[in-house]
This record gives sequence, C-alpha cells and structure tokens, in this order.
Amino acid sequence: MALIIPVRGFTPKIGEGTFLAENATIIGDVVIGKDCSVWFNTVLRGDVNWIKIGDRVNIQDGSVLHTLYQKSTIEIGNDVSIGHNVTLHGCKIHDYALIGMGAVVMDDAVVGEGAMVAAGAVVLSKTKIGPHELWGGTPAKFIKMVEPEKAKEMNVKIAKNYLMYSRWYANPDEPCEP
Repeated sequence: MALIIPVRGFTPKIGEGTFLAENATIIGDVVIGKDCSVWFNTVLRGDVNWIKIGDRVNIQDGSVLHTLYQKSTIEIGNDVSIGHNVTLHGCKIHDYALIGMGAVVMDDAVVGEGAMVAAGAVVLSKTKIGPHELWGGTPAKFIKMVEPEKAKEMNVKIAKNYLMYSRWYANPDEPCEP
C-alpha cells in the first residue's frame, strides 16, 4: 500500500479508480483526480504548498513533485503524462501535455495544452511553453509546433494505456491483453 502521510492538517485526497504503487509516497495537501496512476518510487510532496492533479494523469516511476513554501503550487490538467524520473517543482501543466523522461520543470513555468517537453529537458523558472509546442534541451528552448490532434491523440492513448497497466496490478493473477 502506498505511503499516505497527512501533514499540517492536510490529508491527501485520492480520486476514484486511481492506482497508487505500493511504494509511492503522497504527502499533505495533494488532490488526485479519478483514473490516475502514481507509479513506483514516485513522491508527491504537498507539505509546503498544494498539488492538484486532474483526471487520467499518469506520473511514472521515480518522479518527484514539490513546491515552494507560500510561493508556488503544482497544477496538472487532464490526460497528462509525466515520464519516468521527472521533477516538477511549482509549475502548471495543462491538459494533454507530455513531460518526457528525466525532464525538469521549475517554479512558475507553464506547459500549455498539448505541449511536449522532450526527455532530459530543463524548463527554467517562469518559462511559458505555448499550446502544442515541443521544447527540448538544457535549458529548454522551442523546437517546433506539434499538430494539435496528433498530440491529443497520443496523450489520450498514453493515458488509457497507463490506466490499463494499473488495472493489471488490481488483479495480478488474471491473464490480460498486452
């Protein structure tokens, strides 16, 4: 069972149908929507400020979400994919966005609807990534526009896949479709 820790009078709220890996850690002022998945060794640390996560969001293995005390919060929209080993610190991620493996998104940065942050990118504080833009590099810079329908289709597919993967853990002894 995931480690769920109340702090400062806040107890995490977990939406219906959400999968929490047994060694995920959810702390404090965290609200997670329905049909999400929080994978192995992931930490959502809402001890110093709030973290709000929409529906059908997958936060993959080893990711860390945190904020600045009285300064920044994390807000994640619906159908968002957060890749393995991502660090999100006090930022806003809009619907259908994708944050690639190992990326870092810093305080007061905004990732627009359907935007993509490439694996390993570092999005500096206060950076504004527009809707349907692809950014990459260190520090991250604009690379190109992403076709809106393709981005949405891909991120909805990833979200559905991660929901399916999470259901495998609910019934580990039952055979399932790959």
